[in-house]
Amino acid sequence: MTNTSGWMSRRELAKLLGLGGAAIAAGLPERVYAAANKDTLVIGVDISDTITLDPARQGQYTPPMTLCAAYDMLVTMDPGDYIDLKPALATKWEKTPDGKGWRFTLREGVKFASGNPMTAEDVKWSIDRVLYLGDQPSQYIAHLERTEIVDGKTVDLILKDPTQPILNILAAPGFVIYDRKLLEEHGGDASKEAKTKDKASTWLNGNSAGAGAYRLLRWERNAQIQLVRNEHYWRGKPPFARVVIRHIADSAAQLLAVRRGDIDIAFNLIPEQIATIGADPGVRKEGLTSLDFVYMALTQEPEFNKALAVKEARQAIGYAIDYDGIIKNLLGGAALRPASFLPIGVSGSTEAIAKEIGFRQDLDKAKQLLQKAGLADGFEFEIAYGNAAIAGVTYQTLAQKLQGDLAQVNIKVRLAPMDQVNLRTTYTTNKAQGGVLTFWNPPAVENLLWAAATVERVARRVHWTPSEDVVKLVHQAAAEQDAKKQADLWVEYQKRMVDQANYFILFQPIYQIAVRDTLAKLPLTAAGWQLDMYGVKPA
Repeated sequence: MTNTSGWMSRRELAKLLGLGGAAIAAGLPERVYAAANKDTLVIGVDISDTITLDPARQGQYTPPMTLCAAYDMLVTMDPGDYIDLKPALATKWEKTPDGKGWRFTLREGVKFASGNPMTAEDVKWSIDRVLYLGDQPSQYIAHLERTEIVDGKTVDLILKDPTQPILNILAAPGFVIYDRKLLEEHGGDASKEAKTKDKASTWLNGNSAGAGAYRLLRWERNAQIQLVRNEHYWRGKPPFARVVIRHIADSAAQLLAVRRGDIDIAFNLIPEQIATIGADPGVRKEGLTSLDFVYMALTQEPEFNKALAVKEARQAIGYAIDYDGIIKNLLGGAALRPASFLPIGVSGSTEAIAKEIGFRQDLDKAKQLLQKAGLADGFEFEIAYGNAAIAGVTYQTLAQKLQGDLAQVNIKVRLAPMDQVNLRTTYTTNKAQGGVLTFWNPPAVENLLWAAATVERVARRVHWTPSEDVVKLVHQAAAEQDAKKQADLWVEYQKRMVDQANYFILFQPIYQIAVRDTLAKLPLTAAGWQLDMYGVKPA
């Protein structure tokens, strides 16, 4: 049915899928890649949120999987270990002699996919580009004062406030090391004027300039991403000659494709589909508790919605939501739920703490709060969301569940589905008129990044100006060296967020993924990029 090159037409795929296949195949690109070639890894996943593959502009959910395949950072985290950093393009790091920053010793003999050798100049240029480009990743290193080249194999990162963390942040795919020579040829700029001078993003959307295991060959939005082996990779020859990440938004299409062997991994199956995996020869289930979560952000801008400007009205929403029903009925129990913006598993966030201080469904309390807000008869607001799925659940289904829950206390919800690009633009430019359903995945495993966002850029999105003591609490917790004291400070931070009621964490998914037995155990990670592509190997 498939040709020897591994490509198949939509017509062939429709025949393969059988009843209903034509409708499913109609949503796929004209030609899709089948996993017929053992040298090719094919992944099925909803990548509709991919709007750029420029690491320095990264702020979405699925792109880090691709970015961490095509690039490496100075340091990294092994799957399952989110405490001990591991060497990557740096082999050693230590405090600078004056204690104001960190000194990195670079790995020798590293070549980029182009064949160009990695130098200290590449490292400085790469970090400077993120810093001066001024996109979302730059906010994570706002406390970085400057980078300095010590010698040909040593680079210093000097901090404005040395008490604030940066090492874990540098393990994120926003802080990759670029092939400076190659990227400058395509408009890259790392000067202080990079925000206006850099023109490399368009090129980076179809190419890569990294030292990762694979090289980006092509990206077709809402269709596929293609990568090829980096023959110069410093860790050794990558196991696959080619990687294809296929955009398959429909979970039924993913299930059928992994059963037939047309994809090797299916990421977006719903619980009912996961439950059938055990009966399939050649397919198994793998899982991982993530550090991601899905949440609803609520504006408090009175010009957008007068009711939402009242804290008690927002709190009423928090007590009207059936969180247990979302996890049990929509996710098949495969999720946790933290109290606020710190996922369960990091300092100060446990299931016990979440039960003690977090929202829970209490309709009587919700009605009392509405009475206190002067809104006993309820009110109306809008929930915007993207046409996409996460952890096997579509945002549409989740929004409909919230709509039903809130109707029980006379709060009417208008549903506002939109394209992922439009949703991101609306949300990040502070124009969301009511609630926004979206995700949060760790740009790095660092409490400060979760918490600082809630009192900085995300606070601006919901038109909340945090008090100075809340902002101070976040940075005090991040700087605290005593583990117990730090955890206590993070608990206090979460209590403040729950009371403020701008962010409602709906679930923290336990990912369940279908995998062909032709692959060895997957190196799944909760560090922010889901999968260590280099570590994916044939069985």
